[in-house]
Amino acid sequence: MYGMLYESVQHYIQQEYGMETWRKVCQIVDCKHQSFKTHQIYPDKLMPDFAAALSASTGESFDFCMNFFGRCFVRFFSNFGYDKMIRSTGRYFCDFLQSIDNIHVQMRFTYPKMKSPSMQLTNMDDDGAVILYRSGRTGMSKYLIGQMTEVAKEFYGLDMTAYVLESQNDICGGTAGPIKLTDGPLTVIVKYRLDFDNRDYMAKRVNVIAHPSQLKMPSVDLNVFLELFPFTIVLDHDMKITLAGEKIVETWILHNPGVNPKTFIGSHILDRFKCRRPKDTQIQWQTILQMRTVLFEFELIRTGHNRAAYDAALNFDFENFDEASSLNEAQAMALASAKEFSAENAKEEAAGAGSSKDEIDPATGQRRHSVGLRSILLKGQMFYIKDVDSLIFLCSPLIENLDELHGIGLYLNDLNPHGLSRELVMAGWQHCSKLEIMFEKEEQRSDELEKSLELADSWKRQGDELLYSMIPRPIAERMRKSEEHVCQSFEEVSVIFIEVLNVYDSGSNNIQDAMQAVTTLNKVFSALDEEIISPFVYKVETVGMVYMAVSGAPDVNPLHAEHACDLALRVMKKVKAHALPGVAIRVGINSGPVVAGVVGMKVPRYCLFGDTVNTASRMESSSDPWMIQLSNYTALKVRKVGYKVEARGFVKVKGKGEMETYWLLEGPE
Repeated sequence: MYGMLYESVQHYIQQEYGMETWRKVCQIVDCKHQSFKTHQIYPDKLMPDFAAALSASTGESFDFCMNFFGRCFVRFFSNFGYDKMIRSTGRYFCDFLQSIDNIHVQMRFTYPKMKSPSMQLTNMDDDGAVILYRSGRTGMSKYLIGQMTEVAKEFYGLDMTAYVLESQNDICGGTAGPIKLTDGPLTVIVKYRLDFDNRDYMAKRVNVIAHPSQLKMPSVDLNVFLELFPFTIVLDHDMKITLAGEKIVETWILHNPGVNPKTFIGSHILDRFKCRRPKDTQIQWQTILQMRTVLFEFELIRTGHNRAAYDAALNFDFENFDEASSLNEAQAMALASAKEFSAENAKEEAAGAGSSKDEIDPATGQRRHSVGLRSILLKGQMFYIKDVDSLIFLCSPLIENLDELHGIGLYLNDLNPHGLSRELVMAGWQHCSKLEIMFEKEEQRSDELEKSLELADSWKRQGDELLYSMIPRPIAERMRKSEEHVCQSFEEVSVIFIEVLNVYDSGSNNIQDAMQAVTTLNKVFSALDEEIISPFVYKVETVGMVYMAVSGAPDVNPLHAEHACDLALRVMKKVKAHALPGVAIRVGINSGPVVAGVVGMKVPRYCLFGDTVNTASRMESSSDPWMIQLSNYTALKVRKVGYKVEARGFVKVKGKGEMETYWLLEGPE
């Protein structure tokens, strides 16, 4: 979803519930965004997550919060001037309901990645209307009700209530998309009943009842109709093509070389065209009848997408083709035009046989390779003609400039003379080339910027991981905030020293022995790192063959002695399991007060200071291989909670004299 939707949520939660509630919602959702950018894409799941968090914070229901977000969006987009677009759709609320899809089509230019739903007005009466909603997102049905309610109230002065009549594939609380149990695409379909005062609209509808003068009018002559509108398709109840305008047939023949032109009439419209707009709409008689004001876009399905297909169209065997068998007047005219086009092309090829196949791009001034015919898009409305009991797709090709006109095999005189198609193409030719180049450059810059931001985020994550491996995260965060006092005292922690024995003979000058010692030491220290469980135990440093860790700092932990002993027992078991030849470890643990802080600037380290650290080091150096030696104070603490310890007696400790120590045997049962 675009950031504007989340901007509206943030703004109105802060306005109506306060800044503290918004902070709480962000904390629950774990939202890292301090603000949202209007044209940036954000995850769809944030919307239901925000609604669930607001519901938990305020006590309101989830549906109420989604409805509230929908109303907030309508209020918010008025700041961007989009309220004028809604007011201009018509005098009545039903006019707006009929134009929703058209509004979304226009918004695609401003928000090109917008995944807009499709909505059709299916029924109207004095008491309201029924609309059909289709989307690839789930969980947004209550959000839409909030939008409709606010539009009716804000722009049309109507009190509206809405409820769901039918629902398919909609899942409350999620927007990832409907669950697919089959390979076919699934679409969320919701039918809403909107109750509001619709009497004014129903009373002023034109031609609800035919005037007597209209009943005396002659029936429509489709041949005249097709002559006036060459881009027209006539459909029967089965949505099969019964008649088509001259330019429709001619374009189809040109884009489908080698296919019998007689197969066009009588074929289903979806066999010849792909429906681009509205998306996921069933092309059925009853469905189309209810979509009188919706703009349709159909893309011509082609058999040829390259130069060879284009050449095949030009080389079609018109002389031996039986025109009189079953072709109507439009098809016959199309074949005649195709013959002329083929003859003209033959003259051009004879005159320019020695020229290059490359063309000069007027936009860039550089040569470009010739390409095949481009796909043609037809845009228009579906009308029901009662006289012939048929649907008429009255359309025009979507063409922006002269290059595109030639690319689909048409000329200016092929376009409807009664509209503005020709003028728009000429105007587009003057400006579109430069705009296209600018747009492509901006897209390229945008892609490069996105890649740069992703790369910067990746580097930042790697830098953070490296920093947190050297300095505890809370300390690093304080340093980032430029807090000078990064020194901290702790009343009681447990310090662990682990030394790896018999790794390297200091008297050896053999490089292979040294490399083997480094490999072995890396295996042992890596095994110890795997047993460090943050925030209960923190690795301080490794010096030579000694590994130092602490429990109770930098995160205060009242169970520091127990966690230190648990670590010692785990590493003893793990290193033994590695079965490294001749290698052993010994462990010493002591508890007491320490002072901790970050030392150095080039390679800053988190260090511990105090007599507790010295005593823990002496416990390790005076220990035996594969044994865990505890100071008297640490042993008393852990023995109370069930750890099995054994008195070693008094040991002479350097700088301390005689000290009573204990062996740690195993943890509590």
